[in-house]
Amino acid sequence: MNTATERPVPAELLNHFATIQSPWGRRRLQCYLVWKRLMWRWTINSAHAAKRGLDIVAGSIALLLLSPLLLLIAALIKLEDRGPVLFPQIRVGRYGREFRMFKFRSMRIDAEARLKELLARNQHAQGVTFKIKDDPRITRVGKWLRKFSFDELPQFYNVLRGDMSLVGPRPPVPREVALYSLADRRRLAVKPGITCIWQISGRAEIDFPGQVQLDVRYIESSSLGQDIKILLKTIPAVLSGTGAY
Repeated sequence: MNTATERPVPAELLNHFATIQSPWGRRRLQCYLVWKRLMWRWTINSAHAAKRGLDIVAGSIALLLLSPLLLLIAALIKLEDRGPVLFPQIRVGRYGREFRMFKFRSMRIDAEARLKELLARNQHAQGVTFKIKDDPRITRVGKWLRKFSFDELPQFYNVLRGDMSLVGPRPPVPREVALYSLADRRRLAVKPGITCIWQISGRAEIDFPGQVQLDVRYIESSSLGQDIKILLKTIPAVLSGTGAY
């Protein structure tokens, strides 16, 4: 016996059904749907505007306060091997858009040329991301920079430009994106960030599937409050040097 067919239909539902049978009722329903759509767009746009506002204000303050440290780091890099201070690299941002991301150079000048000979030592077994401990290409200053993620500081400039956000999935290189599955590409649904949820949960010790899982969790529950919490937790995580390669 199908007991579901024996249950009475609620009177309120019958009234709504009867209402939309008339031209005026259908007009009211259309207006209601338009209003809901506008409210949804307003909510989304407001969230994006608030996040962008946080990026601009906090990013500007960070660059101002950190300017003495930035000058010191630049001088140390230059003194070690007379090479360039900054390392610009093409990264993939929101919706697959490529942009130039800036870092303090922490590797030797020929680092990119030596990458192929080191791929077999990749600590991340799936091979999408490349991480190895005691990378021979890293300079003496670079080891210190990487331990505390100071090599990432120039990315505040990328944040002010709008290429990146303070919080979001870390931007991959095109070589990595070419190996992405459809599920992995969910990471590209938002702007990449300087810090992210997996950077405060283990950093380089988390393998790529774990990074994707945490990034998707962040995207699905993203809010201004969550961004502020991640930023606050990033400071002790970075200063401790835990999980940095």
